[in-house]
Amino acid sequence: MADGKGLEDLQEGQIESNYDESTDTFDAMKLKSELLRAWLTELQGRDVIAQAQSGTGKTATFSISCLQKIDHTLKQPQALILAPTRELALQIQKVVVAIGDFMEIDAHPCIGGTSIRDDMKALQEGPQIIVGTPGRVHDLIQRRLLKTDSMKMFILDEADEMLSRGFTEQIYDIFQLLPQSTQGQRDVIMKEFRSGSSRVLIATDLLARGIDVQQVSLVINYDLPANRENYIHRIGRGGRFGRKGVAINFVTADDVRMMREIEQFYSTQIEEMPMNVAGMYCPSRFANVADHMLIFFPRPHLDDRHERYWTTTLYVSGAASATHL
Repeated sequence: MADGKGLEDLQEGQIESNYDESTDTFDAMKLKSELLRAWLTELQGRDVIAQAQSGTGKTATFSISCLQKIDHTLKQPQALILAPTRELALQIQKVVVAIGDFMEIDAHPCIGGTSIRDDMKALQEGPQIIVGTPGRVHDLIQRRLLKTDSMKMFILDEADEMLSRGFTEQIYDIFQLLPQSTQGQRDVIMKEFRSGSSRVLIATDLLARGIDVQQVSLVINYDLPANRENYIHRIGRGGRFGRKGVAINFVTADDVRMMREIEQFYSTQIEEMPMNVAGMYCPSRFANVADHMLIFFPRPHLDDRHERYWTTTLYVSGAASATHL
């Protein structure tokens, strides 16, 4: 800018356009083909990883994609953009506001160091785009102040920096709370799983209670659930309708306390998995087409995967541990 100020120095609502010309086609704008290709990929709903030097237009690219996907008549958050710092989040928010000046779309920054009450008031007005830092966004979602039901896009700016600065857990928790697919897509996935065309299903606790497939013989918990009640809802997906099944838990030393609490709560004992896995009770050894595998994969503890060890639980529908369903 001529006065030396950048977007980060402007207050919200100060950006006004004095440009009254319009362009009818992309060709007339003479945009680079690489930029158009990036937009097209994002607008088609594909997952995109974009890498480019500073100042080449990454922020504008995903901002325009957000604005294109947003329904301006729907006053609910539809796109979530996360940034590693408050300053960057504010800058992105102002870029979105500037580009979408004529679209009647509201973008609100949710960042630390500001009043929660201000966020509450702003969110009640239904901004379509949320730009924020992981900590504040996660807090607002946990408080149920930031609704995620209508989210269409999830964007991580400076993703490599955020994942290397200790935000991994918060980002993954936020991602878990976003709508992962439409109900139609879920129906197709479950239909394939029930029919046997797909015999392995990876799910989260959010779907644990809704999976009722009698062919499930094996349940794998990559990570123990955060509370004891969810454990029975997970392993109870197998061993149904009088069948027997096996639950395998993948745990670390940090999980031992939770495992003991589960044992005490359900009056059961979780044994370390024996070396002769093939000798465990499993009539078809999971080789029959009727047998299905369900994997619960709630959190990506990739850093300690090598330290985990297996435990197993043999369970039967109608047994004491299954009656809690």
